[in-house]
Amino acid sequence: MKIPREELEEELTFTRFDRMVERYPEQTAILYLGTRFSYARLKELSERFAGALTDMGVCKGDRVMVYITNCVQWVISFFAIQKMGAVIVPVSPIYTSYEIEYMINDSGAETVICMDTNFCYVKEVFPKTGLKRAIVTNLVDLLPFWKRLLGVLFDKVPTGNVDHDSSVHSFTSLLKHAPLATPIEIDPWKDLSYILYTGGTTGFPKGVPGNHIGMTSYVNDVTEDVAGDHLKEGEDVYIAVNPLFHIMALGLCMSIGLNKGNTTLLMPVPQVDAILETIQRYNARWMLGVPALYRMILENDRLDRYDLSSLAYCYCGGDVLPIEVFNRWKKQWGTPIYQVYGSTEAGHVTYSLIDGDPKPTTIGTPLMSRECIVVDPETLEPVPQGESGELLVTSPYTVKEYWEKPEETEQSYIDIDGKTFYRMSDFVSQEADGQLVFVERSADIIKHKGYRVSASEVEAVLQDHPTVIGACVVGVPDVKVGERIKAIIVLKEDARGVGGAELLKWCKDRLASYKVPGYIEFRDMLPKSKVGKLLRREIRDEERRRISKDKEGA
Repeated sequence: MKIPREELEEELTFTRFDRMVERYPEQTAILYLGTRFSYARLKELSERFAGALTDMGVCKGDRVMVYITNCVQWVISFFAIQKMGAVIVPVSPIYTSYEIEYMINDSGAETVICMDTNFCYVKEVFPKTGLKRAIVTNLVDLLPFWKRLLGVLFDKVPTGNVDHDSSVHSFTSLLKHAPLATPIEIDPWKDLSYILYTGGTTGFPKGVPGNHIGMTSYVNDVTEDVAGDHLKEGEDVYIAVNPLFHIMALGLCMSIGLNKGNTTLLMPVPQVDAILETIQRYNARWMLGVPALYRMILENDRLDRYDLSSLAYCYCGGDVLPIEVFNRWKKQWGTPIYQVYGSTEAGHVTYSLIDGDPKPTTIGTPLMSRECIVVDPETLEPVPQGESGELLVTSPYTVKEYWEKPEETEQSYIDIDGKTFYRMSDFVSQEADGQLVFVERSADIIKHKGYRVSASEVEAVLQDHPTVIGACVVGVPDVKVGERIKAIIVLKEDARGVGGAELLKWCKDRLASYKVPGYIEFRDMLPKSKVGKLLRREIRDEERRRISKDKEGA
């Protein structure tokens, strides 16, 4: 039975999942490392976990940090936190103690769910934050005993040391708790569902709060309008490769998989042969990847050993898809790669239309719940059709502010004709049929391996080094990873013996690995405007000219 659109708009993030549990209780919801978790079991485990959190003192509105990799525990945590009216704060499991300390304090999280392999970072920040409890798990905790035993015997399961005390709890022990007894009343418009962190323009990450209806608005768009009749409820298979702490991956997992009674093949790490084997074994039809993943698949020297004929709908997000990869994929498999575009602040914004043959240069058509305009970045006046301008996005469903950062909110959100738009900092043009063509992104944002890296965040870390007086971080175009991260450094006059290796180690100790510069160049000065603002775009253009010159001389 098809649910009317107006009813879907008032749903919570877990409402449709619960409906799928009623329809398909024994259908496989998650297949993780070869182990099946049915819809009924997934719901039971999430409600037991919610009951345990409630009895531990976690209340509606409390923030809970989820600091774990893709695993079934991530999904259990997500639904548990949502159902009890708490707020999930998903972060990358490779973040350092330097990064999570800031995010814990900024969000006010008192509970963190972590892997045993990153418990050492949690332990380090406990006395520096308001944390009251840590819940620790391992990749294989919910697998059958014989699988866990084999993993240990063959040294295939990474583990970490955990100091157990009254503030440290085992994830599996909490699943023995009685289920959440009383449903929590949640307002989909007013109550927060999540806080996601994205790069800041002042060197600190910004928390992006999202309400329940903000997420369900684009999930409904994708399920009902983009996928539509192409999606087979209760029969389809989606492979989830991208990390669930990313809004694009979480949205697709909900839209294509868990909100339609379908099976999600959950991959803990993006290992290419394991991905190809899983697609072949379980006949995956839907997939989301970043350009680097599609390139790695095409360049895999064992590609001819795998049958990927089941793949029908492949989406690419996180970065611009190179035309060459688009063409090679279509030639190899006879099916296109569809585009998906969005941001942490605006959610999912555009999708390629499935019914037509997508153009490799477009990022798709705006979703029904999103309004897009293309404007001159200085005057904020709309530009003529076909001309390049900055993309602005709004939706009646989204929260339009950063978490406790009024200055950054004022810089990124603007009012036009009574509506509040988010400035995407990407430059696009719009075609006559409404499709958007990506032109260029702001020099402040670097896309490396599908991740959005804030140049100013990396610069702030470098400038904390006692010998650095100036830093400029830019993205250098690279066909394999999108952009490589390059740092240009100015040292103090009396600095002695400080080289690139020391500064790279400084970054590695404070930043997730994907944010660390690939290489460092030293200069005497950096280009700045008359008012002292760093002209990052000049450095970026200079690097592009250098690459073009090198290609011409090759």
